Amino acid sequence: MGWRPVMGTGSGTRPHQVAPISTPPPRVTLGLDQRALYFKMSAMGGFVYILANMRRGRTYIGVTNDLVRRVYEHREGMVEGYTKSRDIKRLVYFEQHADITMAIQRETSLKRWYSHWKHALIEEHNPEWRDLWDDVVK
Repeated sequence: MGWRPVMGTGSGTRPHQVAPISTPPPRVTLGLDQRALYFKMSAMGGFVYILANMRRGRTYIGVTNDLVRRVYEHREGMVEGYTKSRDIKRLVYFEQHADITMAIQRETSLKRWYSHWKHALIEEHNPEWRDLWDDVVK
C-alpha cells in the first residue's frame, strides 16, 4: 500500500498512525517587575501613522509610542524593511491614542482595510497628501 500522509500534516506517517499533537506553549508568568513594566507601557499613549511614497501610492501603517523618532527612522532609512526598499517616507496621516493597546488595535484594524478606504481616510484629513513631518517636529 505504501506511505500516505495524514491530511494536513505532510508528515508521511502511515494512515493508521496518529499524527503527533503539538502541545500549546507554556503560559508565561510575568514577575513583579515585568508586570509593572507591562502596565506602565500599556498606560502610555501611542500613535498610529500612515506613510506613503506618493499620492495614492504605496502605504505603510505603523504604531509607535514616539512618533517623531519612528518617522525619522523611516525617513533616514535606519531600519531595513518594506519602507526602505520601497522609498516610503512621507507621513500623510497619524492619530494619537491615550493607551498603546488601543493604538495597536487601531493599527491592526487599518491594516485590514481596502486601499481605497485608507486613501479616503487620508484624504479626509490631508486632501493634498502633503508630508506632515514639518508639522510634527515643530
